[in-house]
Amino acid sequence: MIAQFTIWAYGKEHHSEDIAEISRLIKESELHFEFHSMATNIEGEWDQVMDLIKRYRDKLLETNHRIGLNIMIDEKKGATNQIVYKKESVKEKLRK
Repeated sequence: MIAQFTIWAYGKEHHSEDIAEISRLIKESELHFEFHSMATNIEGEWDQVMDLIKRYRDKLLETNHRIGLNIMIDEKKGATNQIVYKKESVKEKLRK
């Protein structure tokens, strides 16, 4: 499954420190991921991905009074490496 999520702390103008923190947590998890300008994609099993998002949420709540969280999930039975496959599929079609 792929989860695209965005978590932000209200009242902050810049979130780069928060993004650096989720980067550390994701790298420790060894899940496949990509950062985008407005979200993060993580690929893995449900429990792994949800645990990671929860740990990041908990971390933000340690130092922030209020946060926002959006999660979008794409789950396809038996599919792996979808973060790469989906982009490559589109690129292939664009070359035609």
